[in-house]
Amino acid sequence: MTKITILGGSGFLGSVLADLLAKNNRYKVTVLDTKKKRPLLKNQIFIKGSILNENKLIKAIRGSKYVFNFAALADLDIAKNKPLETANINIIGTIKSLIISKNFRIKKFIHASSIYANSEQGGFYGSSKKAAEDYIEKFWKKYNLSFTILRFGSLYGPNAGKNNGINYIIDNFLKTNQLNYKGKKIAARKYIHVEDACLACIKALSSKYDNEYLNITGKNKVKMIKVMKLIAKIFNYKKKLSFKNLEIEGHYVNEPKIFHPRKGKNLLLNKYKNFKYEIKKLIKERKKIK
Repeated sequence: MTKITILGGSGFLGSVLADLLAKNNRYKVTVLDTKKKRPLLKNQIFIKGSILNENKLIKAIRGSKYVFNFAALADLDIAKNKPLETANINIIGTIKSLIISKNFRIKKFIHASSIYANSEQGGFYGSSKKAAEDYIEKFWKKYNLSFTILRFGSLYGPNAGKNNGINYIIDNFLKTNQLNYKGKKIAARKYIHVEDACLACIKALSSKYDNEYLNITGKNKVKMIKVMKLIAKIFNYKKKLSFKNLEIEGHYVNEPKIFHPRKGKNLLLNKYKNFKYEIKKLIKERKKIK
């Protein structure tokens, strides 16, 4: 069996990937995270620890063929007020992981970045992702440590945090019986379901994507007015939709324009989750939580 380590493997994205890999029966998955992954499946090992703890990293990475780095301070609204903590986890943690991966001669380091790394937006979070990408490429050039950078767009699906864009809208409605969006109705996102994103991650294991920057987003751009109308229809909500038209610090209105010299290739799947169906499922799940 091929051993794969997932740093930050108990989170929204990492936990889904860990389960998909383990169920494949070709992979043995080690998860390193500060929060325990529940439940653990066959072919999964959990190590409690931080990406900043070198001894834990050594234990987690030893013997692995591939390392996925999903450990990060990934909430823009938290990162904007915590520049040092953001840099410590997202940059220093990545560098420590790279050093240990290089020492164990892993085949490839696969890093979860963001389309914010390719834009002027994203605040300290975006800056930390840009810096991490640069270190990863430099490690490849200096030490021949192969990599794949995965620049994720807007994810949705079960078990996302309360600050996830779609979850926030649904949860706010369940509390207030009002459909509100803080931003502009012209805002648009290429939403991708977390399981589709993880299938793209597995696809990225291929040597075909060695030393590449890949954009992991949905196929089509969806305007927020359309998302709001879809949720309203599912809830049978007849009142006027509310858009506050705020410029939300660090967040983009539309997918950021490329200013970074490295252009990402689109990694597309043959089939994507049905957006309308998955939103219905998600609303049912959020209702149960409430």
